[in-house]
Amino acid sequence: MRRNMMRITGAVAVSAVLALGAVACGDSDDGGSGGGNEVTLGFMGDLTGENSGLVIPPKQGAQLAIEQYNATNPKTKIKLKTYDSQGKPEQATSLALGAVKQDKIAGLIGPAFSGESQSVGPILEEAKIPSVSPSATNITLAEKGWKYWHRVVADDAAQSAGVGTFATNSGMKKVFLVSDNQDYGKGLADAIEKAVKAKGAQTQSDAVDDKGTDYSSTVNKINQFKPDLVYFGGYYAVAGRLFKQLREGGYKGKMMSGDGSLASGLIEGTGKENAQGALLSCGCLIDPTGKTNPKAKKFSDDYKAKFGSEVAIYSTEGFDAATAFIEAVKAGKTEPEDINTYLKTIDVQGVGKKIKFAENGELATEDIFIYEVEGDKLPLLGNSNEAKVS
Repeated sequence: MRRNMMRITGAVAVSAVLALGAVACGDSDDGGSGGGNEVTLGFMGDLTGENSGLVIPPKQGAQLAIEQYNATNPKTKIKLKTYDSQGKPEQATSLALGAVKQDKIAGLIGPAFSGESQSVGPILEEAKIPSVSPSATNITLAEKGWKYWHRVVADDAAQSAGVGTFATNSGMKKVFLVSDNQDYGKGLADAIEKAVKAKGAQTQSDAVDDKGTDYSSTVNKINQFKPDLVYFGGYYAVAGRLFKQLREGGYKGKMMSGDGSLASGLIEGTGKENAQGALLSCGCLIDPTGKTNPKAKKFSDDYKAKFGSEVAIYSTEGFDAATAFIEAVKAGKTEPEDINTYLKTIDVQGVGKKIKFAENGELATEDIFIYEVEGDKLPLLGNSNEAKVS
């Protein structure tokens, strides 16, 4: 997932920012990064903003992993401190400064979105604090040369290739791409257009105003083109409005969106009846039945018992991101640089995918999964290489 980006470049700029005294902090509990019997990890993302439905699940996944670890009464316990960025890069920057300077975190789970990751990355690099994002998918994050950055989710390039394969396997020969014209949405829609074109599909594209409510112009263009598939790049609030108007405007083909729309809010915005059969692509794994591996079902059962809700988008990745840090602490690594060194060698099966990082911080295995709205649920249809529309 990506949000509008604010870049901070250069070690000098970062050092100057780190020298600031008063900064915004997360919750109020205290903790040190190492020494003694406790290590503090941070979680950063939009916990109260308009897209918090995409971030609360990974936060809860991370929380569960840490609580289960602490329940084993280990020599070194882990404290989780949350930082609510509301998905805003400038807010994330201030919070990162507080996390580093005041809270002395040993590592950060997040940031959740790529825009805030772009802003926070240089700060963490300067402070030598490792991070593992459960959900930031911007391709360029892995191209920064950062040594302390990692993610447990496939990037937008992998998602685009996966959608191209899925669309081809499903016989979709005409695809209309729509985006919200923001960094994440436009980038994803453009990449998918390129991917499906490479597979032989005819395409057209358009953009909608993410603050707008009337998408009739785009709906008319889609109906004139008569595509097999409409793919929307953006977040679920806009996707819901667009999909609702598409169905009300008479469009009968398939509708699809990406990881930014994989939430119950999409069904609510589209309307339950209109949303049936809508497709979602994501590098995240939501597998409550253990279709992909036994650990996924146990995690799902534990998650539901703890939070009273089903696993959702990035719940699994939140748990796995926390697990990466937990494995380091279990190995006796409690200082940031030691933890980062350990992350270069980790190779364990998570509740979702194998937790193993390439040299640039990318997940070694980049699977893409397809989901299809059924009732008020978003069940897994399968891996993009194998899934076909029902």
